[in-house]
Amino acid sequence: MTLDRARELITTQLQFGSGYNRNAVRLLLGEVQRTHGQQAVDGLIGEFDLEQAFGLRPGTDFSGVGR
Repeated sequence: MTLDRARELITTQLQFGSGYNRNAVRLLLGEVQRTHGQQAVDGLIGEFDLEQAFGLRPGTDFSGVGR
């Protein structure tokens, strides 16, 4: 998955903002982490303020989510 595609999908999930969407974002971050690394994940968390929206903190390992 490209980072641009991840941004599109995260934007969509933020529009709904439920617990199901939080889990979807965690799955997306897991895919990004496996492909692009922790720095890319931390960048997306900061860019979309996912700590405020869903309680997702920079430095969290999402690589095992969905596996």
